[in-house]
Amino acid sequence: MSESIWFRTGEATVFSSEGQGTDAMPEILIGSVRGPAGHAFANLMGQTEGHTRMFAIRACNQQVRPATIMVPKVTIKSTDYVNLFGGPVQSAVADAVLDSVINGVIPADQANEICIIAMIWIAPECATNSDLDRKDLYRTNYEAMKLAIQRAMTQSPSIEELIANRHKIAHEMYDPETGESQW
Repeated sequence: MSESIWFRTGEATVFSSEGQGTDAMPEILIGSVRGPAGHAFANLMGQTEGHTRMFAIRACNQQVRPATIMVPKVTIKSTDYVNLFGGPVQSAVADAVLDSVINGVIPADQANEICIIAMIWIAPECATNSDLDRKDLYRTNYEAMKLAIQRAMTQSPSIEELIANRHKIAHEMYDPETGESQW
């Protein structure tokens, strides 16, 4: 059996095609079902208004392993939003998890011993965009989820990288000189 995976975090951002607003920004926790990640996973099973949680499934009757729960970062206010969360995004997250197992990023021998909590971003305006490219929404969420998993499993960025970049990199939505967003 592989080394025990107790508590690992990862995040990634993948930008949408021009004009789509389908950027993906998952933040994830991967860990043992017997540890704090498993406890948090179980606590997320209850529902709260506007923040419906879902398992990542590849299709009906095909829940992905490791068990993955998706938690929206934005309050769900419409059926259209639910259809995006439970459609292309749910599919993308599930496919990324399974492909991470297939590619050896997540050890297959631990697929039933670990769980994933994925906090998922979908811009609210996506739900009302009649020209939304659902394939791009899938693409960005698939790519970002795979990258977040890879980063969690490799514990990237390292503390050395973070220290080296401390004064070289600034948050894109905060310019330290002006206090404004850099976008």
